[in-house]
Amino acid sequence: MRFIANQTNRTPPLSMTRLRHFVFLISVVVLIPACADDKAASSVELEVEATAYNSLPGQTTAENADLAAWGDRLRPGMKAIAVSRDLLDIGLGHGSTVTIDGLPGKWKVLDKMNRRWTRKIDIYMGEDVKAARSWGRRKVTIRFRPQSDEP
Repeated sequence: MRFIANQTNRTPPLSMTRLRHFVFLISVVVLIPACADDKAASSVELEVEATAYNSLPGQTTAENADLAAWGDRLRPGMKAIAVSRDLLDIGLGHGSTVTIDGLPGKWKVLDKMNRRWTRKIDIYMGEDVKAARSWGRRKVTIRFRPQSDEP
């Protein structure tokens, strides 16, 4: 063995294990934000016509006014919407979560509309006819992730 006096303060070189950990941490720091951007990019933003409806016998042909097209029972206070059938084709299906500009919170697709409607949603307002009439008919922007992308 040779003794070299000046090497006592020398930092040991990175071991392969430390190097692998370092590369892994850098990869995580770089890849996690990139994955978050991919999820945001997969969401759909769409302008639709929005009306409102109630679960009252005069507003439906069904015997049970609170029974939605997929069999869900609608109850006042629920944040539910019905969608036109063309929206089903782009991934806005049963159980999808939607945000609606101008309304707080997240809304769930629990009903579907008659085939004659296109690019339209109907916002469930329980039994509050006054609120539904006050809403009227307006254009809104909705945001959702297509069902094929949802976990």
